[in-house]
Amino acid sequence: MTTNEIAKLMDISAVRADSTMEEIKESAELAKQYGCICVFALPAHTPYLISQLGGSTVFAGGAVGFPGGAETTATKVTIAKEMVSMGCREIDMVNNIAWLKANNKVAYMNDVRSVIQASGGLPVKVILECHWLTSEEIVRACEWCVEAGASWVKTGTGWAPTGATLENVTLMKQTVGGRCQVKAAGGVKDLETLLAMYERGVRRFGIGVRTARAILEGAPTSSDLY
Repeated sequence: MTTNEIAKLMDISAVRADSTMEEIKESAELAKQYGCICVFALPAHTPYLISQLGGSTVFAGGAVGFPGGAETTATKVTIAKEMVSMGCREIDMVNNIAWLKANNKVAYMNDVRSVIQASGGLPVKVILECHWLTSEEIVRACEWCVEAGASWVKTGTGWAPTGATLENVTLMKQTVGGRCQVKAAGGVKDLETLLAMYERGVRRFGIGVRTARAILEGAPTSSDLY
């Protein structure tokens, strides 16, 4: 897989509490340099991110419910609508872990469906935050997200100690099949891991700028393949 092919699978993420404006700028520049799909920042910094992306083909994604996912559904809806109005072209929302663990399907699915509706047809990725979930809960979340109409299920925010493990992505892909896509974030530290997860069906990777740079700079160019 070439550098260009890997970049087309990658979102650059600057969504930690300590992500600085300089990091957001660096993320935008790296994404433009390599042709990554999009960049995510926290909501307050999304206008700045969009300004840094300029007229490039790289777009901004909108973060909803970071990092805990326990905002009211109405709050998530408001944020999703604001992200869409800013010009974001995808939405990554954090699920409500407590409702998932309580087996409260009605509240959980209303939360996801409401954000999907508020996003006006844009792809919505639901972040499960797998580090805090059992295998049974991961399967339950995937099934509910598919039923609610999510375009993607995603392993984590990057805030938890882990998230994207081979075991988690394999289980998620086995559960959703072709009904939605799987995104890995929170633990994709090198090219070897990325490729192993790709083989297991992951088709998008959320990665911080420093790790993304190391992966992209170490990936083969087209000339390396001949």
